[in-house]
Amino acid sequence: MLASKLKIGDTIGVLCPSDRINDDDIPEIKESERLLKERGYNVVFGKNVYKNTTGYGASAKEKAEDINYMYANKNIKAIMSVKGGFNSNSVFEYLDLELIKENNKIICGYSDSTSYINYIHSKTGNIGFIGPNFKSLNSPDTNYYSLNEMLKRFENNYYDLATDENEFRVIKDGQAEGKLIGGNLSLITELVDEIDFKNKILFLEEFNFESPSGMVSNYLYKLRQKGVFKRISGIWLGNYEGDISIEKILLDTIEDMNLNIPIIKTDNFGHIERKITVPLGVKAKISNGKISLIENYLN
Repeated sequence: MLASKLKIGDTIGVLCPSDRINDDDIPEIKESERLLKERGYNVVFGKNVYKNTTGYGASAKEKAEDINYMYANKNIKAIMSVKGGFNSNSVFEYLDLELIKENNKIICGYSDSTSYINYIHSKTGNIGFIGPNFKSLNSPDTNYYSLNEMLKRFENNYYDLATDENEFRVIKDGQAEGKLIGGNLSLITELVDEIDFKNKILFLEEFNFESPSGMVSNYLYKLRQKGVFKRISGIWLGNYEGDISIEKILLDTIEDMNLNIPIIKTDNFGHIERKITVPLGVKAKISNGKISLIENYLN
């Protein structure tokens, strides 16, 4: 069962599965709330969002309690992570996966949220979305690009994954079909034993301030050593602003593998201000150096 499209008047739930909220986060959170309300949506926050039980955020059980509540609450139609961080994987064992599976709904975030959103998709089959966190909806310098792209994705079955032909760069030509899986490279590497990569199109991005080129190489070699590149049908690379490009590091990693899969690159998802929202578990097609969705992901 697919999640439902978002409609004006629906309620969006906000939770904090990663780092604690600091004082300097609050003005951005309030502005994002105002922006969504201005667009006609209601916003509710989990009861544990502002807790700092551990000194580095709410406890794992408190975070999972908010996630489970958001899925159980029939009035909440979409769920967003408020910000990124480092340990959303802490919630895994406390999630009510049967409840989540039976109440499929939109769930969105990026960076550290890659972890728990991919985990939920892997264990339940529910569609997830790698897109902006709640705090990052407030981006007036981009004319609220990420907010607009997210709502466009949530309100309709929108198939394009880039808006400008010049955004696509072909690293290795070819064609492929497969369900999308991925997000932040470091988190996908941590999840390598949880995810079914067979015949998937893997999309990856990384944050250069946390992962210099050598670390990106480390992550990609881990995926190689786990056999991931031999199981997937294609690769879509996103934003990475390191001193050496992510496409070069990838090609260095796989150069002797004789892989017959397409590899393309865009700069429209990841740790950037102007980001699109990418659905997990939805079938896509790489053809003529571009990628687009080829099936519905919302009812």
